[in-house]
Amino acid sequence: MNMPLQDAALDQLFRTARTYNGYLDTAVSQAQLEAIWELLKFGPTSANCLPARIVWCVSQDAKEKLAALAMPANGDKILKAPVTAIIGMDMEFYEQLPELFPHTDARSWFVGNDELIEKTAFRNSSLQGAYFIMAARALGLDTGAMSGFNNDDVDAAFFAGTKVKSNFISTLGYGDPASIFERSPRPNFDRFNTIA
Repeated sequence: MNMPLQDAALDQLFRTARTYNGYLDTAVSQAQLEAIWELLKFGPTSANCLPARIVWCVSQDAKEKLAALAMPANGDKILKAPVTAIIGMDMEFYEQLPELFPHTDARSWFVGNDELIEKTAFRNSSLQGAYFIMAARALGLDTGAMSGFNNDDVDAAFFAGTKVKSNFISTLGYGDPASIFERSPRPNFDRFNTIA
């Protein structure tokens, strides 16, 4: 039986963690990006489908290209962040299932079923995006997840020639406390929960 995490870990992952609008001038290494993947890949997805495909915008060219496709306020955040990750979803994720889920012929569940493909790719890449945030926090980094960009243009710029579509983007680095405002409300259990 697993023991609950200590309060310091729970604070880092949830209670005191924040979504950052700006970052300290501290680099994020490729080893750190790989470490994030090595954690997030273990988060559950249905039939181990792992549809997320991530483009890590580290170079100035990549950041400028992405920033030009975002609303101005988000573009500024992208340009100033050490890294911005594009969390994409592979609409042909099921082609990997013979390897990733060898227990049964899971590929056949999806072939020709566009509605199921889309729902599965979106739901599970969103889950993996959340795992990305938690993995980054666990490794001492901060994130700033956002929409506010042109998905079609981002797909053309970063996923051309593939079946990958963008889901959301997130800046990544060491958060600057001066870039955030007071935490927004988080209601208690009774307000948004029902026990049936």
